[in-house]
This record gives sequence, C-alpha cells and structure tokens, in this order.
Amino acid sequence: MTTFDKREEGFEKKFAHDEELKFKAFARRNKMLGLWAAGLLGKSGPDAEAYAKEIVIADLAEHGDDDVIAKLKTDLAGKATEQQIRKQMSELLTQAVAQVQKSG
Repeated sequence: MTTFDKREEGFEKKFAHDEELKFKAFARRNKMLGLWAAGLLGKSGPDAEAYAKEIVIADLAEHGDDDVIAKLKTDLAGKATEQQIRKQMSELLTQAVAQVQKSG
C-alpha cells in the first residue's frame, strides 16, 4: 500500500466517522425536539417518549428538516409557530452536537 493509498484510506475513515457523528447529532436533536413538542402537547412519560420517536422517524422520510418541520407545524398548530420550531431546532442541535462530541 502506498503512502497515497494510506492517506486516502485515512480520509475515507474520517469522512465516515464524521457522517456517523452528524447522524447521531441530528437523531438526538430530533428526540429532544420531540420531547419539547410533547410537552407543549401535554404528553409526558411513555407518551412523550413515543412522540419523540415519531419525530426521529419523521426525519428519515426525506433529506433535510422539512419533513420534521411539516409534522411539527401540523401537530403544534396554535401552540408554536414555524419560527419557534426552527429556533428550538437550532438551539437543540447545538446541545446535541455537544453531547455527541462528549460521549463519542
């Protein structure tokens, strides 16, 4: 294996690792977002956890945040605006990234 091959392999491993951390951070953000929304909906305990899982799964429907925002806008009609949802998403992503970096 040449030095170039080793270097390329290193870059590939770093890319894969970074993508895994990114996926974990977004999944964690979505779970926290789901718990936040569940609180606005008056859910707690297992109901809140189940709702948070729905939000995590909703994000797998398509690339980007539009699927999550659409679900939350519908579910939180009259309880939170799209702007509030986006602000919460941003704040929770910062927290999620910090948690993932700390744990992994």
